[in-house]
Amino acid sequence: AIFDGIGAGHASVGRAAPPQKVSISSGVMAGNLMDKVIPQYPAIAKAARIQGIVVLQATISNAGTIENLRVISGPPMLRQAALDAVRIWRYKPYLLNGEPVEVETTVNVVFNLGG
Repeated sequence: AIFDGIGAGHASVGRAAPPQKVSISSGVMAGNLMDKVIPQYPAIAKAARIQGIVVLQATISNAGTIENLRVISGPPMLRQAALDAVRIWRYKPYLLNGEPVEVETTVNVVFNLGG
């Protein structure tokens, strides 16, 4: 009998572990938002008639809490108010194959003076 090559293959390592973190669009994650705090419009920004969208990058933990929140773009006068509000938002955990996973996503906070 010939035994060449038996046991040499290391290709099968069983089931791959689920990823530690997945990227999900802001639109999808908006559907998982359970507890949204409306940001306080900064008085100085209101007086200066500044409005716009603050785009934040966030990690949503597998428990649904916001972690590692940072600003991508937006009017400087509105950034802190957006950070303060979104930091306390809560999401339904995102499930991958039935297991809650960390999610990397963007959050758009719209400041509009109305009209």
